[in-house]
Amino acid sequence: MTLPQMQHSEQRVAVFIDVQNMYYSARHLYNARVNFKAVVDAAVAHRKLIRSFAYVVRTKTGEEKPFFDALIKEGIETRVKDLQEFTGGVKKADWDVGLAIDAVRTADMVDTIVIVSGDGDFIPLIQYLKGRGRRVEVVAFGRSASGKVREEADDFLDIEEDPRRFLMRSKRLIGGRRSGRATEDQSDEPLPKIHS
Repeated sequence: MTLPQMQHSEQRVAVFIDVQNMYYSARHLYNARVNFKAVVDAAVAHRKLIRSFAYVVRTKTGEEKPFFDALIKEGIETRVKDLQEFTGGVKKADWDVGLAIDAVRTADMVDTIVIVSGDGDFIPLIQYLKGRGRRVEVVAFGRSASGKVREEADDFLDIEEDPRRFLMRSKRLIGGRRSGRATEDQSDEPLPKIHS
């Protein structure tokens, strides 16, 4: 496999995954789930993975625990934050600052930082890391990624260029067309090629 320009096999890489951003983009654009193992593999691209982090949110029901366990099984460290619920029903769980602090702390140990998110809030982080001499790459969905993030990154991997590689059918309930009732897709098969 030929590495893209400016990548080489001796580069040390750290990957930071904004799970919420990726989850909602995959659900909105494809009604699918992200294969985070495939994303990390593509982000590392035959270089030296030092650490990979996934920033996740825990709800009161704990239904996401099997997902967290799957991430850990794949060698992805999880950073867990409890979902905050405020008076009036407002819910909040924002990992932007935590991800940014971890990236800054890790920057001295690596050559390349990969941010798996199209969130424009990470532009100052990208600029800071590049100012410290680090290569910063972004992996995200092209249609939901900030244009400025794409411009600032040293490289941008658009998941939508190869959805079969990075997405799986959702096991969650999805709207059924025939009966109008929800149906459950039990398949973890990659998605068929989807053209946008």
